[in-house]
Amino acid sequence: MAASTTPLAKRETLNIRIKAAERGLIDRAAELTGKTRTDFILEASRRAAETALLDRTLFVTSAKAHAEFMARLDAPPAPNPRLERSLRTPPPWE
Repeated sequence: MAASTTPLAKRETLNIRIKAAERGLIDRAAELTGKTRTDFILEASRRAAETALLDRTLFVTSAKAHAEFMARLDAPPAPNPRLERSLRTPPPWE
């Protein structure tokens, strides 16, 4: 198989001003997780950005589809062997 000749995407620079205590906190957390400061910040920022965007996702449906969806949410789960076994299994804290 031939090696890919697609060049890697250019990385952009992002500069931020940060207090020394916050930088120290981030550096300690990055070190404990085995990541570089850049990788730690990028991962945390990406996760926060995805969460912010997903929290604001709007689903548009017809009134009929919405009513059907709500009816399914309100309906009790259909009995099945796995559900019944789970309900009979004592919780681990007991």
